[in-house]
Amino acid sequence: MNIFGGEEKKNQGGGTGIGVNSFLWRATLDTLSFMPLNSADPFGGVIITDWYSPAETPNERFKVTGYILDTALRSDAVKVSVFRQVRVGPEQWADAVVEQGTVTAMEDAILTRARQLRIDSAAAEK
Repeated sequence: MNIFGGEEKKNQGGGTGIGVNSFLWRATLDTLSFMPLNSADPFGGVIITDWYSPAETPNERFKVTGYILDTALRSDAVKVSVFRQVRVGPEQWADAVVEQGTVTAMEDAILTRARQLRIDSAAAEK
């Protein structure tokens, strides 16, 4: 089983070892790699991070869930949910609004990375 999609080049990223598009799977892992990983289910296509606080804004934290919804490399095959909390006291956090642009930017970054992985894979086969 290859959950990172490295050897799954023969069938356009569908993958035989995972249940989702291997390029989208790898791209999602790459894009979210700056956050601690909580769980990853390559058969269900779900990646969940743990809470992450950027160094420049320690009074807010983020958690991301990425869903790979298809075996095809398509824009509607990836969905991201971003959760944000702000500190309201010592060890106390409150849910806060996430700008829609944040979700869109993350999905776009995943798609861009997936396309690059596919291009790199095709070039390596030549």
